[in-house]
Amino acid sequence: MLTLRGTHGTDIRRTQRMTPDTSELWFLPLGGCGEIGMNLNLYGHDGEWLMVDCGVTFRDADGSKRSGFDVQMPDPEFISSQRDRLQGLLLTHAHEDHIGAVAHLWPRLQCPVWTTPFTAEMLKRKLAEHGLVAKVPVHIVAPGERHRHGVFDVEWIANTHSIPDPCGLAIRTPAGTVFHTADWKLDEQPVVGHHFDREAYRRLGDEGVTAMVCDSTCADKDGFSLSEGVLFDGLLDVVSAAPGRVIVACFGSNIARLQTLARVAEATGRHIGLLGRSLINTANAARTVGLWTERETLVASEHLGYLPRESLLLVATGSQGEPRTALDRLSRDAFRELSLDTGDTVVFSARTIPGNEQAIAALISKLEARGVRVVTADATERPIHASGHPSIDELKQLYAWVRPETVVPVHGEPIHLDAQARLAREVGIQRRLVGRNGDLFTLAPTPGVRRHAATVGRLGVSKNGLQRIVMSSTAV
Repeated sequence: MLTLRGTHGTDIRRTQRMTPDTSELWFLPLGGCGEIGMNLNLYGHDGEWLMVDCGVTFRDADGSKRSGFDVQMPDPEFISSQRDRLQGLLLTHAHEDHIGAVAHLWPRLQCPVWTTPFTAEMLKRKLAEHGLVAKVPVHIVAPGERHRHGVFDVEWIANTHSIPDPCGLAIRTPAGTVFHTADWKLDEQPVVGHHFDREAYRRLGDEGVTAMVCDSTCADKDGFSLSEGVLFDGLLDVVSAAPGRVIVACFGSNIARLQTLARVAEATGRHIGLLGRSLINTANAARTVGLWTERETLVASEHLGYLPRESLLLVATGSQGEPRTALDRLSRDAFRELSLDTGDTVVFSARTIPGNEQAIAALISKLEARGVRVVTADATERPIHASGHPSIDELKQLYAWVRPETVVPVHGEPIHLDAQARLAREVGIQRRLVGRNGDLFTLAPTPGVRRHAATVGRLGVSKNGLQRIVMSSTAV
């Protein structure tokens, strides 16, 4: 593994240049590298920068809640202090860990934003809450389009993921080409939205890719991830066998899962209802851009308590044990319109994000104490959840198509980054560069990593605005 390391005891941020020249192509993550969530990536060439994604996280760097901030994001000081060099912000998809910080940080960045239709609709709703809709220039793009952003030539390449409209980015410069995969999987049956573009991957490989900056979340999992299209039967089994209400907890942004559950409701003669503000907001955004195609009638939450228990299939936020979500309030009998009864069933159609194990276990204990039957994704004969991230065989397939000279694992905890680096080595990728937030990855002309090149930290959302989070260590 080719790396460059700073001398111990030396503040290399003061002694090393931090502006790329005409021969250089740089990658600098300020968030999302060495952790899952809070993605903020910078690419540099010829004195200019391009930002990819701007997200939040809901836990401290050590996985705890010691800081007291429920919503956190990367400190953008490195790039906001030179925002005249920032050519734009590109948003690859609408998950909170990729767009959730835009409304908070845009006043410090003051740059144009580019993204696909569903992501733009989700972003607009967030900007409206901060009074920024008329101020932030949001440009809508379609997969396959190419646009110039200063010295950067960017092509939007269709991916599949657990949310509509995801795209990877081919970022071309005279110094080299990067394929930024963003979150992805190879889903042949995505249920909602576009399919992945294998021909675009192959064309990139034929053209030549200097580096691939790649999602590592499931790089330690064998095989292929499951398709969204295979989950109907497993969810139908669980719902059909349940005597009372069924509440399915899943990620609210997964419109494909909502479509599948709507079909299950129809097949079992149940009414479907959505519980949780973020879930309802996402469904409305999908309707606005034409991605919600089912014709079922959603039951308003205030009517749910009047319908027979066995006639309801409800979808709720809170699959990760988050406080104040719909499922959390149901577990505490604090949901105004509805109370759970003995014999009801809660189905977790979601994976456990690392760090949330204790919160989910506590939630399940509260539900079971109320006499509720709990079904998890690892306890069913047929699958009821599919990851949105690539497993080992998918990574190998993408490597074979794109054929990058260098792989940079991101979007994962250290165990996931290391797993992808090992896999890339096994299949013959020439270089693997593994680092953390604040490390400067030189992708061209001479690959390497300058450790701790940029100061990184976190900002927390409080009633008084954004505050710097001071912990024992702000680097991840």
